[in-house]
Amino acid sequence: MLGIDRRAAHYVWTAVVVVVGIYLVYLVRKTVFVFIVAMLFAYLLSPLVNLLVRFLPFKRTRTPAMALAYILFVAIVVVFVSQVGSRIGVQARELSRDLPSQIAAWQKPNPALPPTLDHLRLELLAKLREEISTRAGELISALPQAGLRFLTVASDLIYVVIVPILSFFFLKDAGVMRGHILDLVDPGPRRELLDDVLADMHLLLAHYMRALFLLALSAFTAYAVALTLLGVPYGILLAALGGLLEFIPMVGPLAAALCSILVALIGGASVAGVLIFIVAFRMLQDYILSPHLMEQGVALHPLLVLFGVFAGSEIAGIPGTFLSVPVLALVRILYVRIRRVRLGVTASPVKPVAP
Repeated sequence: MLGIDRRAAHYVWTAVVVVVGIYLVYLVRKTVFVFIVAMLFAYLLSPLVNLLVRFLPFKRTRTPAMALAYILFVAIVVVFVSQVGSRIGVQARELSRDLPSQIAAWQKPNPALPPTLDHLRLELLAKLREEISTRAGELISALPQAGLRFLTVASDLIYVVIVPILSFFFLKDAGVMRGHILDLVDPGPRRELLDDVLADMHLLLAHYMRALFLLALSAFTAYAVALTLLGVPYGILLAALGGLLEFIPMVGPLAAALCSILVALIGGASVAGVLIFIVAFRMLQDYILSPHLMEQGVALHPLLVLFGVFAGSEIAGIPGTFLSVPVLALVRILYVRIRRVRLGVTASPVKPVAP
């Protein structure tokens, strides 16, 4: 009557709702990230819970198995921190104390190198030493504000307690949550599509988190053993760094490799040995372990992964880089499922759905 196309108005209204929803999610992005981390942590503990369910006499409820899984996880963390965490802390303090002097000692001219290469080496070391001094000065100047920032840090520490609690509810009520999501859609092709998408997402996140944890553990073990045998200083610290950076796709392993080479170069260790180890380890990790562990869950082109990592870093910093690959993989799953449904609709007529 007013010259407004109802279909166009419907599309505009849908777009407005989606944009407002994205904006609201952005406003509470920190809380959303905490819930996402809790869900991923639940996926990490899920295999242990399923294993304990098989052996415990309580078959009607998963609560005893989940409680025992949390106790085992806390025990493992305590043992790891007590045995390895103290050594990492000691080596971190030693590195921050000795690195400037080691750079200064290595900054002396080397007659064995060509003059041009030796001059370039000295310039790079001078810039590196200047950067370290600048960061140290910024840290000292920021110390008077440490009392105010402590409140912010203390408020963030509460998430260490909240994440396991949220994960407990994800483990306990995952089936109920799935049912509620399916109930939002009426029975029919769309409900079947949503069911298939949820099943694919479940398998993807389960494979991705378990594979990522195992890859990080293998990186820590390999770096610790190899760097210790090669005599690289601060080997355990570099191994912990390599394990943590494994959670950041492509860019993280490259940064860990560069840090190890730099420390070996400054510390007087065998740089050639470190290079051989890194090349051999990356071939084993990237072409054997990672494809086997990831299976077909994360089938993304490396260029798309790099785009996601850099875009995620610009949008949300470190959390964005961590979530970039699973988000892209989930978008791919949704696209593939919708495309298959549309191809099926065009290829054969849709059967009528009974009311």
